[in-house]
Amino acid sequence: MWVADNWKDYQVIDCSGKEKLERWGDYTLIRPDPQIIWNTSKSHPGWEHPNAHYHRSSKGGGQWEFFDLPDQWTISYKELIFQLKPFHFKHTGLFPEQAVNWDWCQEKIRNAKEPVRVLNLFAYTGGATLAAAQAGASVTHVDASKGMVGWAKENAVSSHLEKASIRWLVDDCVKFVEREIRRQNRYDAIIMDPPSYGRGPKGEIWKIEDSIHSLIHLCSQVLSEKPLFFLINSYTTGLAPAVLAYLLGTEIGSKWGGQVQAQEIGLPVKESRLILPCGASGRWER
Repeated sequence: MWVADNWKDYQVIDCSGKEKLERWGDYTLIRPDPQIIWNTSKSHPGWEHPNAHYHRSSKGGGQWEFFDLPDQWTISYKELIFQLKPFHFKHTGLFPEQAVNWDWCQEKIRNAKEPVRVLNLFAYTGGATLAAAQAGASVTHVDASKGMVGWAKENAVSSHLEKASIRWLVDDCVKFVEREIRRQNRYDAIIMDPPSYGRGPKGEIWKIEDSIHSLIHLCSQVLSEKPLFFLINSYTTGLAPAVLAYLLGTEIGSKWGGQVQAQEIGLPVKESRLILPCGASGRWER
């Protein structure tokens, strides 16, 4: 498992009964997590006095219960600074487990010792975008949500990367890649974090199990002659890491060689010293 264990401002304190107790900077939150199917004693005092608690509804969705939490605050990861705020579906605007991939991308970009063009699809609030830009890459950041792209720009300003080489685009990722193929634009690295389920701009249904292979095949057509890496993230529990490895090997490795690896990604839990699984990542590198 690849573990994001270099955080100072974030920590999973404890987890039990489909919930996790987390420290986000100066604040503690309780949020649901369907992976946590075990029950242990919730002895840590943070369980009794969180700053906010997201309650899952039996009918789907849920709502926040606030005790003492600001509308917005920041945390940092190394030199990156992120704006956080509680919003729908339990999220705060950041997936801390992805830090293990940010570190890997930065190492690849810095070791390349040549200009690197990165395409970040389904780029959310820009964690991977900012990590790549900080390492010296030129990044094209694409997300269908105008609000998420705006939030990513806020994070760029907080991280003193407002003048970095980042192109911000509000667009459907598949349609954008199709246009880039026609324009003959090429990228040295691709990062993608596709949703498990979603709808396109014309109501098209996206299911990762049905669409991920065709998307990787499409993206392979915008890679440069000597691509550097390809990173896929998945939060779909039924999609094993080996599947991501097979997809990358079939579509990328078969053409460019290189090395493919895939693992679960996770976060260390302070109280139990367990590693909380948080999805999977597949990596191809030259």
